Amino acid sequence: MLILGIETSTMQSSVCLGTERGPLASASLGRGRAHAEFLTPAIEFCLRRADVAISGVAGIAVGLGPGLFTGMRVGIATAQTLAHARRLPVVGLNALDLLAFPVRYVRRDRLICAVIDARRSELFWAFYRPSLGGVQRVTGLRVGPAEKLAGEIEAVREDVLCVGDGAVKVAPLLESAGAGVASPGHAYPNACALVELALPRFLREETQQADDLRPIYVRSADARISWQNRGALFGGRPEGAP
Repeated sequence: MLILGIETSTMQSSVCLGTERGPLASASLGRGRAHAEFLTPAIEFCLRRADVAISGVAGIAVGLGPGLFTGMRVGIATAQTLAHARRLPVVGLNALDLLAFPVRYVRRDRLICAVIDARRSELFWAFYRPSLGGVQRVTGLRVGPAEKLAGEIEAVREDVLCVGDGAVKVAPLLESAGAGVASPGHAYPNACALVELALPRFLREETQQADDLRPIYVRSADARISWQNRGALFGGRPEGAP
């Protein structure tokens, strides 16, 4: 089953074509807000490198955030357009899940904290435990200053590995709280992890309609802004942290 993955939630945009056997072709760009300029050429590049036609794609996976407001909208709008044009099923996944997934093998007894730079001197984060075949989120999605995250790390009294651009940004503070910080090579959610995580859902037919895709907003203010400027997307779905 050939799946196209689109991830634009953060400063790095990425695209991947993959099947149950792994990625066939991928492309990424770390140029900040150039999401829209990157996506179409990147998709065409991956199709050429994999030597497949767009008609061979059976589903589209897309990252829903949390992350950059514009990036999330661009990725979701592109997925919606392609899905409507080809009448394809879609799967939307959380960007924090995508961050935690690739580092699950570092140490199975280690708690993972995925951290995305939320701007405005804040971070988005969630905690995970490695599980059979992936990771299991053990907290809600949270937003707040770095000091709040450092306090949570100290409170859990466990070995914690922090991963993501937010973690890299405030690495000295998190390390002083007792956490390890993954290298910048793991700073961004990527489309290859997205395809790998989404494939079982496509195989089980646990998919969505394109019109049901919504960005994940942890801050209620972001959801209100989206509703006022919804354009091609029809508002956002706030996801509050407990």
